[in-house]
Amino acid sequence: MIEPRLGLRDVMVARGGRVILQIDSLDVFPGQVLAVVGPNGAGKSTLVNVLALLERAGAGRVLFDGLPVGGSRLAYRRRMAVVFQEPLLLDTTVEGNVGSGLALRKVPPAERSARVRMWLERFGIAHLARRSARTLSGGEAQRTSLARALALDPDVLLLDEPFSALDPPTRESLIDDLDRVLVPSEMATVFVTHDRSEALRLGDRLAVMMGGRIRQVGAPGEVFGAPADEEVAAFTGVETIVPGRVRCAESGLSTVKIGDRLVEGAGEFAPGAEVLFCLRPEDVVLAPPSSHPEETSARNHLPATVRRVLAAGPYVRVEVDCGFPLIALISKQSLEELELAPGSAVTASFKAMAVHFIARHQNPAT
Repeated sequence: MIEPRLGLRDVMVARGGRVILQIDSLDVFPGQVLAVVGPNGAGKSTLVNVLALLERAGAGRVLFDGLPVGGSRLAYRRRMAVVFQEPLLLDTTVEGNVGSGLALRKVPPAERSARVRMWLERFGIAHLARRSARTLSGGEAQRTSLARALALDPDVLLLDEPFSALDPPTRESLIDDLDRVLVPSEMATVFVTHDRSEALRLGDRLAVMMGGRIRQVGAPGEVFGAPADEEVAAFTGVETIVPGRVRCAESGLSTVKIGDRLVEGAGEFAPGAEVLFCLRPEDVVLAPPSSHPEETSARNHLPATVRRVLAAGPYVRVEVDCGFPLIALISKQSLEELELAPGSAVTASFKAMAVHFIARHQNPAT
């Protein structure tokens, strides 16, 4: 069993009499990227500062290799590297910045030069080696910051929203380069972001953070497919969240009554249990009422009326009323083919396995 490289136990940070971080338990493993995702103000940056030993918690323990951090923190910090939203570069050249941490650690000049050159090349900035850091674009500066951190060959890499200030094309390119670096690495990496797509792209494990607490931790598919509560569901992109009551359950499926409609979803709950019906918009298929959706693998087919049609980037967000409000995300081509407009009649279909139920007052039947 792999032991955690870094961990927190019963950690609490308060400011002005208000608790802003409270973590019962959190582990970061070697060779793994833990993506911490949450809205602004969730306490993510405070979490990074505590993990990086830049801020002392009011209570609790930071563990390194399973042992509490104690005594001088410098020895532990030397095994870590941190990249912030702002690159925080020195007023020197790009290669001078990338090699600055190595110089502080007294790495011999020949080895330092080789490591600097390697990381300049890996992040595509070798041609900028002699350039002054003051002349760099935002993307070039962040590449320099990442190269500086990774040149240290750290045991722990902490990334605090490193892409949030970059434009989309620059961000995508840099995420690609970072992903290629992290995949073969044995570093324990914490990647903090408010962007769900970034978290899914880089994270091996996902932690959802809200109100200073970790609300759910697990594999990305588990967290996004089976959110622990209503707030986590909404943050992870579930747009249809409506209450219902379990009518019956059999063979791994529950039938839930929502208003005067019945829907089937995965999971067996006790009859009478109150649940939240959760469905992602991309899992809903809209078709003309004259079609035969029952011939597909979807188990749920509900007659509906279109209420609103809204542009959503390359897609279209369609709000329908099928006895309860339901959101679908479709392509612009589908919108044109279906000729959808407010008042249009459609059939909304979705698979039982796409549905996630969250217990409200009763636990799922075992």
